Amino acid sequence: MAEPYLRVEKLVKRFGPFTALGGVDLEVYPGEVHALLGDNGAGKSTLIKTLAGVHQPTEGQIYIEGKPVQFRSPRDASAAGIGTVYQDLALNQLMSVTRNFFMGRELKKSFGMLDLDKMNQIAHDEMLKIGIDFSDPTQAVGTMSGGQRQTLAIARAIHFGAKVLILDEPTSALGQKQQMGVLKTIKRVRKRGDIAIIFITHNEIHSRLVGDRFSFLALGKVIGAGTSEEITDKEMRRLMSGGAEMGDLEQELAEIG
Repeated sequence: MAEPYLRVEKLVKRFGPFTALGGVDLEVYPGEVHALLGDNGAGKSTLIKTLAGVHQPTEGQIYIEGKPVQFRSPRDASAAGIGTVYQDLALNQLMSVTRNFFMGRELKKSFGMLDLDKMNQIAHDEMLKIGIDFSDPTQAVGTMSGGQRQTLAIARAIHFGAKVLILDEPTSALGQKQQMGVLKTIKRVRKRGDIAIIFITHNEIHSRLVGDRFSFLALGKVIGAGTSEEITDKEMRRLMSGGAEMGDLEQELAEIG
């Protein structure tokens, strides 16, 4: 097995007296989809924001290719190959596909003029690599479907150097057809073999369709982890419910009457 590109050891994040992460361990390998599952409040958002440099850990260590790193800002994380696609996608719906793709990183000719022809070609080619063929990359992002916008954000992250692609609930708020489109995009990216994907979701079915490895969070701690072969459907349901046995849940409901 290849070495993990990203490794997290005993990561702790506190906000005053509140412990959001209580000693999280995580390994993410190139060419794999690592599904990160858990209910609301489990610590998923805090974990990915810490990996993305938004938060700094209180304790613990992050390693990139075996070397300890410290991210003081999202820029540090990006420079280390961490590309994060949040739910809001950070896209301007009034601007074109190309202008969104290169936002803040525009290519210029001499005299400071934008090289729009080259930018259009790159945006088209990079999105085509992961399954979206835009005949007109000058079209406004607001005319795209939700799934196409996800693909744009993913292609942008990869083009600008992401070696770990963090996808924050990429299938939420999408119709079934668009959800399947996003899952296909994730599989195409995995097929490249050089990118590690962290897929944050609360959708058990979607995680099964694309996940190679699973980690389950509850109350800021990893309560279970394993490969797709190791985690049975029954075990997944138990861990998705916070680790409670079905008998315990039935007893709680029975006490209510």
